Amino acid sequence: MPEPIRRLLVANRGEIARRIIATCRELGVETVAVHADADADAPYVAEADAAVRLPGNAPAETYLRIEPLVAAARRCGADAVHPGYGFLAENAAFATAVLAAGLTWIGPPPEAIAAMGDKIAAKALLAGAGVPMLPTYTDPDLVTEFPVLVKAAAGGGGRGMRVVRDAAALPEAVAGARREAAAAFGDGTVFLERYVERSRHVEVQIFGDSHGTMLSLGERECSIQRRHQKIVEEAPAVIPDRLRAALAAAAVAAGRAVGYLGAGTVEFLLAPDGQFYFLEMNTRLQVEHPVTECVTGLDLVRLQLLVAEGGPLPAAPPVRGHAIEVRLCAEDPARDWRPATGTLHRFAVPGVAGEFRPVEGLRLDSGVVDGSTVGVHYDSMLAKLVAWAPTRAAAARLLAGALARSRLHGVLTNRDLLVRVLRSPAFAAADLDTGFLDRHPEVFAPLASPRGVRRAALVAALAGAAARRASAPVLAGLPSGWRNVPAVPQSVRFAGPAGELEVRYLLDRTGALAAWSVTPAGTADTDSTAGDDRPDPDAGPETDGDGGPPCTLVAADPDRVVLDVDGLRRVFAVHRAGAEFFVDGPDGPVALTELPRFPEPVAELAAGSLLAPLPGAVSRIAVAVGQRVAAGEPLLTLEAMKLEHPVLAPTAGTVVELPVPAGGQVDAGAVLAVVDPD
Repeated sequence: MPEPIRRLLVANRGEIARRIIATCRELGVETVAVHADADADAPYVAEADAAVRLPGNAPAETYLRIEPLVAAARRCGADAVHPGYGFLAENAAFATAVLAAGLTWIGPPPEAIAAMGDKIAAKALLAGAGVPMLPTYTDPDLVTEFPVLVKAAAGGGGRGMRVVRDAAALPEAVAGARREAAAAFGDGTVFLERYVERSRHVEVQIFGDSHGTMLSLGERECSIQRRHQKIVEEAPAVIPDRLRAALAAAAVAAGRAVGYLGAGTVEFLLAPDGQFYFLEMNTRLQVEHPVTECVTGLDLVRLQLLVAEGGPLPAAPPVRGHAIEVRLCAEDPARDWRPATGTLHRFAVPGVAGEFRPVEGLRLDSGVVDGSTVGVHYDSMLAKLVAWAPTRAAAARLLAGALARSRLHGVLTNRDLLVRVLRSPAFAAADLDTGFLDRHPEVFAPLASPRGVRRAALVAALAGAAARRASAPVLAGLPSGWRNVPAVPQSVRFAGPAGELEVRYLLDRTGALAAWSVTPAGTADTDSTAGDDRPDPDAGPETDGDGGPPCTLVAADPDRVVLDVDGLRRVFAVHRAGAEFFVDGPDGPVALTELPRFPEPVAELAAGSLLAPLPGAVSRIAVAVGQRVAAGEPLLTLEAMKLEHPVLAPTAGTVVELPVPAGGQVDAGAVLAVVDPD
């Protein structure tokens, strides 16, 4: 029997590293973190008892290299290695190297990882154990029936996945999937299987020990996905008990077929006709394991260590209540949900009952804190927020409310989308499938309406004025913009979610808001109460420029503005970081950037210039200078946060410039190509 674990090396980063460290701290197990250069100041590094540097930043030169990780474990005197999830968590060669070094591997045997890590071989093996399968192809030329789904043979998380609906799109989809899978997992092998429309994604958590026990700890619903990546998960799934029992039996059979030990997940696809089919088996802890922990009360990381030490598993507890998890990711809604980067000035979620452990109420598993930098090298997930309640409806309401009130400043996120999903009637009715977001485009609307954005712009302007008065060296007690005679209004311009806005406002001699308007920048102020564009302080408060209710100013401070909106008092919190204003209030969260009164001149771009939407690396160039291209034709591929972002020709024309070579790093806004239009 293995010796008790004393010191554990966590061969991962971010949120899962913090999760593992939290359990080890409760067990009295020392932890050692590993970090790339970009992660040197990350929270998980500070929370570990020691840390080892992995020189470089790209996953291929840091977290995906077996030899430096094993060497780090030896150097620090660790006696065990936990791989987390992603990176090398499902790499049989890594598990073998850890065991060969005389260390304890926190995971299943390498043989089980190899058997299930090759999803093509896994399907063949488990089909023999009686687990239902979908038609599968390893040769794209053999596909005759569409649609099909291209999938990575090694790894998961939606990496390398493509839906193909006709033969013409198949070659590029397969090539792109291979590149993306190779970047994420170090293995570009892909396969294809029949794609089932309106299907659901349900998975079963299993656990095995060396004493012959194989447990099912219930199932999780993971159907709400975007780009084949889960964003909302829950336990238990809303399914009949008969189906629940059949799924559990098939999952346990799959675990026994490979002699499984530790935590694993067997994923199934549920067809509309009630049939289910094996998708894959993940030989690791899943990202969504907290929902299982919350409904069972078990600490799955603790159980992983128990099994690795040779201990027996406890009996499976009954499932209690309902838990829902959302993945909060750094993404830009205005740019087709591309990964977003920047500094997280504030990260505050109200009402959290606990972190990284089973709780009743709200649980937060986060890889970031105030001041964290979100770069381009790794996954875009910032945190997972989980709500447990006695009922599904109560859990959804709790989670949506906490998300809506969270202060998330400095990096764009998918928060608004998650709130809309949780509050949608279709989600409440459990009308779920993997095409949920395609069928419900209304959930992509931001929480703040256009009128709410305009009101937030007014709030930001008033908070800015209050800050200037508070820091004024003389006459700080006078209202902002005060004059002995009526004057033109003060004005400020902001870059908002849907374009530039200009705020004009006039404070009277008592500091009250005499008049105001918010209009698209560069347009005439049609709402001003005086024909000469000077609001009349005696005319009373104005509307928001779109027929909204009038409002009056109750109080304005640099970090708090109170308005009376048509007789209702509303409080807005304001956080400023440089030129950025973050307004949180009853209208929803709004981020605004104050624009300079006299902007610096910028170099004029050549016509047809295509700019990088985010920092990254040019992974592939598909055209050459002088080549004629059609509108929509791929020009090159930008890789960031382990995802590929194709850059397409906006119009037919000739490629006249490709300033960045393949492999070159670029910042956001850099010129990637120039196409001279016909």
